[in-house]
Amino acid sequence: MLLGLAGIIKINAAPVTMTVVVKQDKVAVRPDDLPEAVKNALSSDAYSGWQVTSAFLVTREDNSQYFEINAKKAEQTTVINMDKYGKKVD
Repeated sequence: MLLGLAGIIKINAAPVTMTVVVKQDKVAVRPDDLPEAVKNALSSDAYSGWQVTSAFLVTREDNSQYFEINAKKAEQTTVINMDKYGKKVD
């Protein structure tokens, strides 16, 4: 004869907090030194009236790169991220 026993096990676990560090290197780039494709994209109708105030070449931990471009239009400011081909990136 088999005798089966069932039970409930309760585990009290404390919440775990994790910090994820993403390493990015950021190097200033003169707006005039941006790749032609980026300058062409910035001069398109989509960015009409926006003036580049500063730019950076950002290298992610996986060695991918993009340009972080700070721009101003009247009192508005924005940050535009583009790859070297002038395409927006996140």
